[in-house]
Amino acid sequence: MQDSDDEIFLGRQPILDRRQRLYAYELLFRNGRIDVAEVGDKVRATATVIVNTFNGLGVDAALGGLRGFINVDEDFLFSDTLELLPPQAVVLEILEDVPATPEVVARCRRLKAAGYQLALDDVTQIRAENRELIELVDIVKVDVSPLSQDELATLAARLAPLGKQLLAEKIESREDLEFCARHGFTLFQGYFFARPAIIAGKRVDYARLALVRLLGMIIGDAETAAIEDELKHEPALVVKLLRMINSVGAGTTTRITSLRHAITILGRRQLQRWLQLLIFASSGTSGGGNPLLTMAAARGRLIELLAADLASDDPCFADQGFMTGVISLMPVVFAVPIEEIVVPLNLPEAVQEALCNRAGRLGRLLELAEAGERDDMVRTAALMHELGLKASMLNRAQTRAIAWATRIDNENGAA
Repeated sequence: MQDSDDEIFLGRQPILDRRQRLYAYELLFRNGRIDVAEVGDKVRATATVIVNTFNGLGVDAALGGLRGFINVDEDFLFSDTLELLPPQAVVLEILEDVPATPEVVARCRRLKAAGYQLALDDVTQIRAENRELIELVDIVKVDVSPLSQDELATLAARLAPLGKQLLAEKIESREDLEFCARHGFTLFQGYFFARPAIIAGKRVDYARLALVRLLGMIIGDAETAAIEDELKHEPALVVKLLRMINSVGAGTTTRITSLRHAITILGRRQLQRWLQLLIFASSGTSGGGNPLLTMAAARGRLIELLAADLASDDPCFADQGFMTGVISLMPVVFAVPIEEIVVPLNLPEAVQEALCNRAGRLGRLLELAEAGERDDMVRTAALMHELGLKASMLNRAQTRAIAWATRIDNENGAA
């Protein structure tokens, strides 16, 4: 039995640098079926998904100038399809069970000579059988989860003389990140940055929620004059807003010259989206590569695209999908439960139910996006089946969402 590329799901996990800016994504291709052991030609299936997923945009465009780490097992390492991937856009991540045979080492040397960067996955110790590959690759990925701090410090000290870039994966907290950074790690993988630090009894600081108040006014269809007046109380916000909506990502070629002009030319729908994204753009990471902004934009865009596939005759449903995805991450920005975030927003009932209870089709789409971010492919498969979506539809939407979100973040940094 062979895998169909309609059964393989694309996922992605962010990789951050020392400044907590996006450096790359690990691109994950997973089969959601439980009986994975019965699957046959995994190499062909994964290669087909890689090529098909990025065929329309190209890997470079889809990743927005960032690299994509792609898992490579022993069979895929020797596949001709591997060399269809552009060297400047990918890092070939050699899995930990690939033996360092003379043939494997020779193949890795040829790939490096062709311009590919190599990483070695799931290193927890330097052993005789993996030392040659460690010395050959550019990046060593260390799984920190099974290691004590003493063991991790010892391993980092042993790796340091080899001059490799060290990547700490499965980082679960800011303390983990800071410990690894002190011991020579320069890259970090994990969703620690997207974990809401919710404090019991804390209330929303409404002085910080000018964006949320404005968002609520737009959702509530307030008068243009009232929206403009509210904006005038936030001069720093006005500058950010005009810079962002003058970028190519705003979807208009008309130069925006005033607040009333912005509201009139863009319309409520587009202005609402930019206010949502500005909340994340102002969440603490300076410059381009804000992982939270990119994650929020990608989640919103993914749910919007899938909602459009489910209800192509209902553009309102797609708009609510985007809103659901973006707002679902606001607790990370404001460190309060989602129930307190939705209070000033006057959201449609379907969006509120999706955000607070994961109810309805929007709730299921939000769960689907979250499952993909967690690399929970069994749950992803179950939700896809429930919603009537094919994996090829998810892969296409995911690719477009990655490209759009990365472009948005790049434009925000450039502004």
